[in-house]
Amino acid sequence: MHRIPLSIVLFMLSQTAVTQTRSTESQPSEPMTVRPAPDTTPHQHHRMHIDMDGMVMNKNSETLPEGCERIAGEAEITVHAGRRHARRFNGKIFAFDRQEWSVQPCTRVRITLVNDDDIRHQLMIHELPVYLHPPFGMFTIELNGKGRKTGTLITPKEKKTYLVHCDVPQHMENGMKAQLKVDGGDGDLSSIPGLTAEETPDHYPVEWSNQAYALLCIAAFTGLTIPFLLRGLLRNRRSTSPTADQKK
Repeated sequence: MHRIPLSIVLFMLSQTAVTQTRSTESQPSEPMTVRPAPDTTPHQHHRMHIDMDGMVMNKNSETLPEGCERIAGEAEITVHAGRRHARRFNGKIFAFDRQEWSVQPCTRVRITLVNDDDIRHQLMIHELPVYLHPPFGMFTIELNGKGRKTGTLITPKEKKTYLVHCDVPQHMENGMKAQLKVDGGDGDLSSIPGLTAEETPDHYPVEWSNQAYALLCIAAFTGLTIPFLLRGLLRNRRSTSPTADQKK
């Protein structure tokens, strides 16, 4: 059996590759089609309208909820969100300026969120009809910083209390929680600042031992004694300092 030298094999392979390349180049190329980028504003799958300031998700001003024969009325709600509104509540960092709103069923409600901070805040309402607010039954207004944005919804016919909160991590836990009552609501939600008791209130028990009592007594005695000592030192300093006549 005769062996073919490796150099001849490599030469034959290179010639085959060149021939295939030339045949491919000789064929007419198809024109390149540029597909436009999909339009993502608004996001039709969950009715999200986005701009540089924030977004509104699942607004609805026309479609009636089941059981509503017509728009029963109109309502306007303006909600301020920010740190300064939490000063009324101990241990809270963020809050809305109000913690409860009441509206009638089948009412078209125009909600305006005003962000008083330089950070992101939201107003989110839960458990609305999924067929009007897909995919999870939520209505949301969000602002990336100071400003205002408005969205509209139509309240369902059922008597219900809806959770209103900011879904930014730790904002609801730190005070940004409220409730919207339709037709008087079906009760109160827990942990609404200034309205209802905390579901899991903070509790810091102190274990009083003999040592703790002794330290408390020492601290109290020291706090009462220091002012008298300072007053005595000031009197001695004044009495020992030379007067104007003595200096002459």
